[in-house]
Amino acid sequence: MSWLTWLIDAKLQIGGSEILWREIVGNGFGLASALFGMRRRVAAWPVGMIGNILLFTVFLGGVFHAPQDKDLWGQAGRQVFFFAVSAYGWWRWRQARNGAGDGGAVAPRWATWRERAGILVGAAVGVAVFTYVLGLLGSWGPLADAWILTGSILATYGMARGWVEFWLIWIAVDVVGVPLLLSAGYYPSAILYIVYGAFCVLGFVTWIRVRARIAAMPQPADTVAAGDPA
Repeated sequence: MSWLTWLIDAKLQIGGSEILWREIVGNGFGLASALFGMRRRVAAWPVGMIGNILLFTVFLGGVFHAPQDKDLWGQAGRQVFFFAVSAYGWWRWRQARNGAGDGGAVAPRWATWRERAGILVGAAVGVAVFTYVLGLLGSWGPLADAWILTGSILATYGMARGWVEFWLIWIAVDVVGVPLLLSAGYYPSAILYIVYGAFCVLGFVTWIRVRARIAAMPQPADTVAAGDPA
């Protein structure tokens, strides 16, 4: 059996439930991506994209005949959006590499009020549209699934832009995601969502501190002024 066949078919028996190893491995890549993201490393994006591919097949349990036979179209769809937005984030962070002046790929900042308004509008429109679409597809819990999909897209885009608020969006996604995944039987993902929630609080605090530290660093103009004999 090749490693690819094993990855597709391998299952872990816990109690009376079967769990796919690719759900565990895919979430592992997701957690590694979050860790790189907190440290503002470009590797966050390609690592996360590998997890997106694996989890796409996991959340379409009925299509791929997984032990969890419920199709979470919103969860699967967000892996596609993740992949696309991650490609943008990968490009943006590579372009801005070391622009923060402290080795990080991006300098964290608060979103402007206009950008925050855009987030709220995007959230409202996204939830409305995706709830309707996911309901037509027969997704499990379409309203909750729609928010998870919408929030995930907004959070990933916010991370690419370097907005500190993206951590708060992730926390809101986790609060909804845990009960949805537990009710659908995706236990590794539900547990990881709990871990993500705690991790996002840490990431939020870390980015606030990084922002304050970068703001306190001497800027080129300040350096010139300090060395000016006049």
